[in-house]
Amino acid sequence: MRFSVWPWLSTSWPELETLVHHVEATGWDGVYVADHFMGDGGTFGPVESPLLEATATLAALAGATHRLRLGTIVLGVTYRHPAVLANWATTVDHASGGRLVLGVGAGWQENEHEQYGIELGSPGERVDRFGEALQVLTGLFAQPRTTVVGTHLRVTDAVCEPKPIQDPLPILVGAKGDRMLGHAARYAHEWNMWSTPASNAERAAVLDRHCERIGRDPATIVRSTQALVFVDDGSAASRAGRQAMIDRYAPRPTVGGTPGQIAEQVAAYTGVGVSEFIVPDFTLGTGSRRTDRLDALIDAFAPLRS
Repeated sequence: MRFSVWPWLSTSWPELETLVHHVEATGWDGVYVADHFMGDGGTFGPVESPLLEATATLAALAGATHRLRLGTIVLGVTYRHPAVLANWATTVDHASGGRLVLGVGAGWQENEHEQYGIELGSPGERVDRFGEALQVLTGLFAQPRTTVVGTHLRVTDAVCEPKPIQDPLPILVGAKGDRMLGHAARYAHEWNMWSTPASNAERAAVLDRHCERIGRDPATIVRSTQALVFVDDGSAASRAGRQAMIDRYAPRPTVGGTPGQIAEQVAAYTGVGVSEFIVPDFTLGTGSRRTDRLDALIDAFAPLRS
């Protein structure tokens, strides 16, 4: 199993860079960043919180790191035109020496679209647009010329040069709905969703059925997941504090306890086919408190490493 860190970008650049350097030096496999311009007023923080932009962040981290996989979780195709995105992704793949994971999704956060005047569309429209975006991306990465004439997107005899270093550049699809999983089955190299082991297994079965329907081996899609992580020291007071935080973020999937207990909970994901667990840093504190907890977690995860 691989283990990666998801730093929330409501931070200063020096703090983020220091954290990522620490993550790379202590054996984590990757860093993922979310694609948002503001908080949602809930799990992802106050609307007014400062937030670094995802694509610029990863471009900078490509030159500031040497080993980590660098991924997005996930870029919204409502405000990232796939042809423009393909050119950005190719450049960052080259700048990083072939370490980019291009995570994409259909878009969901209403307040961003409302404030910036960007059409979000109905759930059905978003899924349709997403399928067209995946056609554009996969074509531009692999073909000399790409034409897609869709309801939402149109590219004509389009080029994207140079091609990515990675062949193929891994496209990660964030999805849990049935139709979205159909797109993942057709186009994704990796699939991601927030999950418990049980919810992951149920959705993975749908993904597998889509794969079988189109003649694709489901094993060719790498599966990753994340849950909020609450670390405590095992004391009664610490456990009570952890439970209060879990209640605050419900129903978002969570794991919690001492680092050893968390590792036991994460091990259950391997039984349903998950091969990468991503740790959001939202609940780990800041500064040395956060890095100490990350160190304890990566040590506890050692028996699960692949």
